[in-house]
Amino acid sequence: MTRRLPPPLPTPRGPLSAAVRAALLGAPAPQNVPDSPAYGDDLQLALYTLYELHYRGFRDVPDTLEWDSALLACRATLEDRFLRALREDVPTTGTTATTALDELQLEPTADPDGTSVSFFLRDEGTLDQLREYAALRSLYHLKEADPHAWVIPRLHGRAKAGMVAVEFDEFGAGRPDEIHAQLFADLMTDLKLETAYGHYVDASPAEALATVNMMTLFGLHRALRGALVGHFAAVEVTSSPGSRRLAEALRRVGAGPAAVRFYTEHVEADAVHEQVVRQDVVAGLLESEPELDADVAFGVRATTYLEERLAARLLGAWRQGATALRGP
Repeated sequence: MTRRLPPPLPTPRGPLSAAVRAALLGAPAPQNVPDSPAYGDDLQLALYTLYELHYRGFRDVPDTLEWDSALLACRATLEDRFLRALREDVPTTGTTATTALDELQLEPTADPDGTSVSFFLRDEGTLDQLREYAALRSLYHLKEADPHAWVIPRLHGRAKAGMVAVEFDEFGAGRPDEIHAQLFADLMTDLKLETAYGHYVDASPAEALATVNMMTLFGLHRALRGALVGHFAAVEVTSSPGSRRLAEALRRVGAGPAAVRFYTEHVEADAVHEQVVRQDVVAGLLESEPELDADVAFGVRATTYLEERLAARLLGAWRQGATALRGP
């Protein structure tokens, strides 16, 4: 996995992302942020670009811009639009964290409504569709566990201990070759994909960018720590059965052992992680801060909402014999 060089800046998709790119290359940061749909390509790419300053940064962009006040003000405006849209579109009134998590466990034995990417890929997905899926998921999996680590100093007691235990596994339990981001890079190599961090940003639609942006939004803000725990719990609860189907899909199309291994590793690990997250991280957090229950539920349901938007994009394209990517 190529991790040493920062990626190049992505190609703008509208006036907002163009203004952000220009600001990172030396122009003044936009004072009046252009209006743009909350889930659209322009806003999501602009937000993704600003968020990446807190991860790897970009080639030819000074590291000092990470905390530039004008860029932070611009980012805050975009975050407000994104978060406001999520709160409007994700109902949580009267929903507890326990209820939201229990809903995720009501998984059908088949996919009667045809809305599950993992069922589709297992049953009829092609090798090219699995490669597209891996390319889009690389925006998350090549930084897997990183955004969740921001919540660690904001937890304490049982919640912190449980969170660190799961993160320890995600980061390879002390073995660099077992870091889950490295295992995903191995999967990409097996599928003959480019493993450089951020390589597939320009090919990724807004629906894919939004799933990654939401994690960073929750992670960077202490006030949203409950939502980040909810997102983390939703990922761990749904990971094991979905990973099993994706492993079966890769075996069916003849993918190599490294590709299959990434998902078989998650079948085993995340079945254990689910229990730790529910019994220690979520329960421990709500035991000490019960007022965050609604925030945890929001994080769970917001995760489902954005994943369903991405699934609609992928399946809508694939069922028409088209690519789900923005380019080749």
